[in-house]
Amino acid sequence: MPTLRPLALVALALAASLLVPSFASAQTVTTATVTAWLAKYETAWEQRSADQAAALFTETATYRETPFASPFAGRAAIRKYWTDVTADQRMIEFKSDVIAVQGNTGVAHWSATFETAASGDHVELDGVFVLTFGAAGLCSSLREWWHLPESE
Repeated sequence: MPTLRPLALVALALAASLLVPSFASAQTVTTATVTAWLAKYETAWEQRSADQAAALFTETATYRETPFASPFAGRAAIRKYWTDVTADQRMIEFKSDVIAVQGNTGVAHWSATFETAASGDHVELDGVFVLTFGAAGLCSSLREWWHLPESE
């Protein structure tokens, strides 16, 4: 019977891991890991690289640009969104600061400026991200709230 005990413990550990799949698939993040992810996001945006941006997300990620819009679902949809939204942007500057980290979620304040190629308008944005991370440090959910300066 002594050989059954180690097997029983292995079976119990395996069963417990199956009961809590979120721990196996989600990554606990730190301020440093969220900051590193935001630096890659900055590079992707400033270079207008939809491929680099899409690579920051899981295959099944959701990207919600505004609170009431339907999210872009999946890496391919995120890539298409990025291709479309950055097509007219030039001279992009992005900055961000991590506000909070809890478990697999990070919250960051960000700002961006760019010029539009079509009109030459200067655009200034200020916003907040709520980022949820899955395995391998990829974002599984991005929700953002952003604003333009109010007219004077």
